[in-house]
Amino acid sequence: MAQARARRRYRFDLAVLVNPDEEMPPSDKVALTRFEKAGRKLGINVEQITRRDYMRLPEYDGLFIRETTAIDHHTYRFARKAEAEGMVVIDDPVSILRCTNKVFLADLLKNNKVPTPKTLILSKDQKQAVEQVMDELGFPVVIKIPDGAFSRGVTKAEDEASLRAGLKELFKQSALVLAQEYLYTDYDWRIGVLGGRAIYACKYMMVKGHWQIYQHGESTSESGDFETMPTYEVPRNVIQAALSATKLIGNGLYGVDIKQSGNRVAVIEVNDNPSIDAGVEDRFLGGELYTLIMQEFLSRMEPTGAGNAGRQGPLTHTRTLPSQL
Repeated sequence: MAQARARRRYRFDLAVLVNPDEEMPPSDKVALTRFEKAGRKLGINVEQITRRDYMRLPEYDGLFIRETTAIDHHTYRFARKAEAEGMVVIDDPVSILRCTNKVFLADLLKNNKVPTPKTLILSKDQKQAVEQVMDELGFPVVIKIPDGAFSRGVTKAEDEASLRAGLKELFKQSALVLAQEYLYTDYDWRIGVLGGRAIYACKYMMVKGHWQIYQHGESTSESGDFETMPTYEVPRNVIQAALSATKLIGNGLYGVDIKQSGNRVAVIEVNDNPSIDAGVEDRFLGGELYTLIMQEFLSRMEPTGAGNAGRQGPLTHTRTLPSQL
């Protein structure tokens, strides 16, 4: 009863899907608390839920997924159910489909002339895969599985022997592997995009002595340093590349990883579930970053009526259908 009375003080109810046991969640506990505070100031009751609350989804007006997403996973099922219920949902199912499949994403970006590293898609049954990589990409070369996250399932080959060994290992995990031109940079840009506009920018530095921003050991994971800055200080071609990439995905919340080498920029990938941690991505905007995201939920929920009490039947939202993938 106390929870029901508390809810009645707010116009809308937003569920935030989390996994308390996740090793590297998209948002830490402090950030989750800041989302709750920002939402409540706007009249949104923000509550954390877990995978056990699947059947409770219709109680809410919106779903915000703050757990690492995957296709064959409950996060995708939550997104689909939320959308079927007419809820405002970030990450929406189509964004999850498009972003978590790096093969699809590589083709999508290339076909729409978004700048990317040169990329080959290799098949497990392809007999001349190693030769093709050496002829067209050379060394060093990055190879990765289509559905890896946080730099897992990604390796760098320096020569033919390491390429053959790397492909052999990755083909145990996936029938398709991406081989990608290696672009050396001291950092990766991460541009946060929400509803078609850039809202934050970070430089993620490489782990010292390593070529990636994450380094995974047997029992621990290490990440490099970072620098957060206002989007207006980011080179224009970096922002434009991020916006061009996310326009092909949808109008949700994305984190675009971009390498910049001189005047050249290359989109490495688009993340549908970008990290937003206290003291990192919010370093420049502070509480305003959380307010911006909660304001987006509010603006999408407002046209549908006054919360659950005023909702009658499924709500209609303009979205890209799965058939349009």
